Amino acid sequence: MGTTRIRRPPTPAVAERARSLVAGGAARSAIVGTGEPEPVAPLMHHTWPDGTTDLLLTDDHPLRAHARDAGDDGLPVMLELTGSTPVPLPEPVRELLWLLGRLHEPDPATARERALRLAETAPHPNLLDAGRGATLLRLYPSSAVYSDAEGCAPVSPTELATALPDPFCRVEQQWLEHLDRAHPEMLCALRRHLPHALRSATTTPGRIRPIGVDRCGLRVRVPAPGGTQDVRLAFSAEARTPAELQARFAELVGCPVLRPAQEARESSES
Repeated sequence: MGTTRIRRPPTPAVAERARSLVAGGAARSAIVGTGEPEPVAPLMHHTWPDGTTDLLLTDDHPLRAHARDAGDDGLPVMLELTGSTPVPLPEPVRELLWLLGRLHEPDPATARERALRLAETAPHPNLLDAGRGATLLRLYPSSAVYSDAEGCAPVSPTELATALPDPFCRVEQQWLEHLDRAHPEMLCALRRHLPHALRSATTTPGRIRPIGVDRCGLRVRVPAPGGTQDVRLAFSAEARTPAELQARFAELVGCPVLRPAQEARESSES
């Protein structure tokens, strides 16, 4: 007797989702596992494609002294990167990336060189304090773990470095904020794609809220008996450009206005 397998919507690979969190630039950071009573929030951080992360700490922070005392071996720490939902929600954490490695303090010349490179690559006002009351340290990761509603899995620095970020990771915040604020009726139209148990829960208070978008589909948080549930709604085909994203979303909501406009653009390009 055969078994029924539930087909899951297509999802970007774990390394791609982790790289998108890093590339999006909006993740909050905290250094944990240091022996300090509370997680350490750096003045700023920047994570490079392979997970190597520059962290700015005040000169008098105990963690800086611990890293210096560790010498060439570095201080074993874990950096937690948190990605939040693009719209305000009671449970805003959407994804987490834990980078495990060793924290090193470079010599002053190397620190200045890295600060200048960061000022060009990822400018941040707190970089002005580097060398003037704050020190730039670097975390070299040996392993990483990524977790979101799709699952939890390890990802290596090599996998991070070779993965491509999602084409919409830098714009999804603004796009979904606008969608949630200006077009709640379109989000309501997505109800027809929900699993039957959620689609029929019409008496559950609340509305559908967008929590993520990528090349494969849209993620929404929907009211459910006893709370909420996150659901992925797959596009009919991958989206790689803003025009394709608009077309795929129009298909999901069944919008008669957006579809003809997209079809006209596609016919003019062919």
